[in-house]
Amino acid sequence: MSMTTIPPSDPLSWKQADVDVHVATRDGEFAGFVEFDGTVHLVRDQRGADLGSFETLDDARIALEDAQEERRRPLPFPLTLPRALRRRPRRVRA
Repeated sequence: MSMTTIPPSDPLSWKQADVDVHVATRDGEFAGFVEFDGTVHLVRDQRGADLGSFETLDDARIALEDAQEERRRPLPFPLTLPRALRRRPRRVRA
């Protein structure tokens, strides 16, 4: 599974998919959705992870946007392995 990297300057686009469902996309890629269950607005991200429940639709949308921002923060460490671990293992001669 590959993840598409999207610049943080692209805002979320919202569309109402049903009476009680609002879907968010960023640059054409699914970003999550908000579902109203009759009492609260439930938020899920693009992987289906529960981000919480909120009283208002605006609060739910803000929660999804904040979760998207957190995911794009740079990692505190590099993703490359140290040189010693990048070498290919050698075959043992018999």
